[in-house]
Amino acid sequence: MAKSDTKKKNQNEIADEEMTVELTLDDGNVTCAVVTIFSVEANDYIALLPLDEKGENHDGCVWIYGYSENPDDPNEEPELRYIDDDDEYERASDAFDEYLDNSEFDEML
Repeated sequence: MAKSDTKKKNQNEIADEEMTVELTLDDGNVTCAVVTIFSVEANDYIALLPLDEKGENHDGCVWIYGYSENPDDPNEEPELRYIDDDDEYERASDAFDEYLDNSEFDEML
């Protein structure tokens, strides 16, 4: 995976519509649904669900990237970074798993 560009949808669009980002990878562009943005220690991460041409995901694969926004310019596109440290990725992955566990529990209530 190489560079990543993000494109936020216009905030005036329908609230129920999924927020998506467009990633530019070595082998082309991929549209991903934003699952969640979460923090671990002092770092922010984003969980993305890659979508096919029909806007669907059939394998449940989720990609996790480092995430940052410019606090001085809310209109600037957020930046994603590839997590190349195994320990950092493990911490982010564990936090995302905990998010999923809590989400499933909340849906049961």
